[in-house]
Amino acid sequence: MMKRVLRELHLNRKTMLYLLLGMACFMFLGFEQSNLFLEFSSEQEWTLVLLFIAMFLWIVNPIPSSASSILILSLMLVFHLVDDIENALSGFSTSALYFVLMLSIISQALVKVRIDRIIARFLFKVSKGGPKAIFIGLPLFMLVSPILLPSAVARFKILLPLLRRLNSFYGYSDKSLFMKFCVYIIGMMNQNATMVIYTGGGFPILASQLIRDFEIGNFGWIDWFLIIAPPLWIGSLIFLLFVWQFLKYTTPDEDKFVRNDTLGVQNQEYETITSKTWVVVVAFLCMIVTWIVVDQDFPILLPPMLLVVFYAIPKMGLVTNKVIRDFDWENFLMLGASFSLGILIQENGTASKLAKLLIGFVPDNIELLGMLLIIASIVFILRFFFIVPSSAIIVIFPIVMSYADILGIEPMKLAFLTVMVTGSVMVLPIHSTAVYYGFQTGVFTKKEHYLIGVATSLFFMVVSVLTAFLYW
Repeated sequence: MMKRVLRELHLNRKTMLYLLLGMACFMFLGFEQSNLFLEFSSEQEWTLVLLFIAMFLWIVNPIPSSASSILILSLMLVFHLVDDIENALSGFSTSALYFVLMLSIISQALVKVRIDRIIARFLFKVSKGGPKAIFIGLPLFMLVSPILLPSAVARFKILLPLLRRLNSFYGYSDKSLFMKFCVYIIGMMNQNATMVIYTGGGFPILASQLIRDFEIGNFGWIDWFLIIAPPLWIGSLIFLLFVWQFLKYTTPDEDKFVRNDTLGVQNQEYETITSKTWVVVVAFLCMIVTWIVVDQDFPILLPPMLLVVFYAIPKMGLVTNKVIRDFDWENFLMLGASFSLGILIQENGTASKLAKLLIGFVPDNIELLGMLLIIASIVFILRFFFIVPSSAIIVIFPIVMSYADILGIEPMKLAFLTVMVTGSVMVLPIHSTAVYYGFQTGVFTKKEHYLIGVATSLFFMVVSVLTAFLYW
């Protein structure tokens, strides 16, 4: 099983590499045929070289990701793109990185006290209504779950074993319609749901930081929710109907019906939820409430920092040196290097020049809706060459925001268009960790995964364009 998944992962990376080389050749020919080539300074040309080197390292992964990040920072000095090491490390000074760190530690604490027992109790109570109750309850739970557990991967790992137990209780096969539908929800739908609040995971945290850095707006917790949640929730529920019909059509008839009754579910015994678990959950909810009620100028990093300290006191004992050591520091280095690269692209004018090159695809005298669709397509193509959305948004965002001045489009429309398109691309399993874990279960066939992945990505690109045109 693992060998097959690793082979698929290798083929995905190989496909992305060929596309990257094709894009590089295309852009080189574009430079040669365009007067814009003469407008790029030597520094900007070397910045583009560094950008392609970074994308190559992230896609092919010839060396460990931590070493790749260090190499990118080193090349900034080798190519004389920054004056000193402090400027090369500027990306590590952004508060979004440490927000990701704090929320990751908090998520680990929630998992440690077995918050999955609370979720299990909820699911098993809902499951007494049969599979139909799960079909309705699970998507609704997934759409609000980022508020309660700010990690798409943690949500996936908690829910998958619970859903497998339910699948067994209902008497379904391992690749039943029930299991496929649930894996889509905790995989692709889970990844999209992360964006509903800016504290829902690493990607929205980084996106909100970029929006602040570019002075587009200082959106509070409620503001972000009201901007993203309506289109994302409506779009998710509409597309869920398509996925249901598609899976019903592709799943063999013998996997569509319950073969056992729900007696096993009804007799399910619940594990006792300890007082310590409730203290941890209540403290976490207090942090959420603080984000909601405080002023927008309040440092949003302060509540999670204090919560981490609270979880570390001896009577709680949830945050230890081992928890800190076990944090994904490779990803931390990659995000920091990505931020440094994004800052560099913006400050030396490479983003603006690159935007002018890409603007050649926009016809003259085109209406706003057409411009938004073309820009969304550009974001979609650029996003395809990054493994995870977090690194993609850092590099793509400065390029797209240059269109605000060039085309006279309201910055807020472009900002959230970029966020939603970047966050909803999941054509390949490696485009998102949660989607990759879903693919790794082997529940979907390759055909099913790629068809649903492509359809999801394109559908939400259209949703993003229409929302930017009508709502934002």
